[in-house]
Amino acid sequence: MKARKVAFLGLSIALSMILSFVESQIPAFTVIPGMKVGLPNLVMVFLLYRVGWKETVVVSVLRVALVSLLFGNLQTLVFSLAGAAVSLTGMILLKKTGLFSPVAVSVAGGVLHNVGQIAAACLWTQTRQVVYYLPVLMFSGIAAGAVIGLAAGLLLKRLKTVRIE
Repeated sequence: MKARKVAFLGLSIALSMILSFVESQIPAFTVIPGMKVGLPNLVMVFLLYRVGWKETVVVSVLRVALVSLLFGNLQTLVFSLAGAAVSLTGMILLKKTGLFSPVAVSVAGGVLHNVGQIAAACLWTQTRQVVYYLPVLMFSGIAAGAVIGLAAGLLLKRLKTVRIE
């Protein structure tokens, strides 16, 4: 891997960590537990389209691990990894078809992230009642995914001439 690409991926990890921290400081999204805009997903959607799925997975896993280590706990790590795994898998598969825009891929990622987190919460709490919270989170996943997807689409257009490799 070329030095330029390694540096770009390192900056992507740092940016996604900063966006995670910024998102955690926004009080409007702490009123409803688990509801977030998904700012770090902006980096993931951009990377998925510009660099590839393997690098995107590495950046995502490193971000989740580092943010959980610095700002969270074991529960944060488990829920975030579950959400990221389900979300990235869905986004990668949709992007590979070539039929979906960054907005659609991001919306799917937002919804699937919530599905992964609810599944982890069911296992963590050993109760299925957590599933009743899924419709609220799915609505937020659709809205946030659309906003992040639009922003990622704009970034992809504006930065298409930036050489990464």
